[in-house]
Amino acid sequence: MTPPLVLDIDGRQLPLAVRRSGRALRMSLRLDPGGEVVVVLPAGVPMAEAERFARRQRDWISRRLAALPPVVGLNDGDNVPLMGLAHVIRHRPDARRGVWAEAGEILVSGRPEHIPRRVKAFLREEARLVLAHRARALAESIGRRPARVTVRDTRSRWGSCSGSGALSFSWRLILAPPWILDYVVAHEVAHLAEMNHGPGFWGLVQDMVGDPATARAWLKRHGPDLHRYGSPS
Repeated sequence: MTPPLVLDIDGRQLPLAVRRSGRALRMSLRLDPGGEVVVVLPAGVPMAEAERFARRQRDWISRRLAALPPVVGLNDGDNVPLMGLAHVIRHRPDARRGVWAEAGEILVSGRPEHIPRRVKAFLREEARLVLAHRARALAESIGRRPARVTVRDTRSRWGSCSGSGALSFSWRLILAPPWILDYVVAHEVAHLAEMNHGPGFWGLVQDMVGDPATARAWLKRHGPDLHRYGSPS
């Protein structure tokens, strides 16, 4: 197995991901809010060029790293949005309910060192339940049915639809307002009927959630911020 690529920037070990693109005309680089460096590689360019390119951009990466907003570790007292509404994480060591949300708080029982892991697991499960429910409901509205619905921690896209009809979404959508989550779900559900981005596809999206332009603009502006919460997994 090939070991993962890592860049040492200002004493910090940053994962380096390489994405191939048949549409890219030249190599490009971005720094995700979670600290992952992503190189987009055009077709035909050797993989080894990606690491060399990233190392030549060390100064740029260092400046962008310094400008990134701080990562929210999902610890006691941290603020995290749930369905777009601010919630404060509160440790309740003697409670017997595990992790639950009420009245603007996410309450966590157990040992303090387990809080980040347990909060993240709670958010992922909430995302799985909500996204599966919305995907099935919207698919039914256009006479379709997804093969399955899963959640992951993807960084390059918010959702996907396979040729077999399996839908996959980023769990971080549970942090966004419901109308943003609905737009992403509608986008992937529409692919169950139209595996393209033609007029028929966008007509289906609009039938399900209305004009998608505002949601797309929100994701472009605020989407990267959703990757600040917790570590990637």
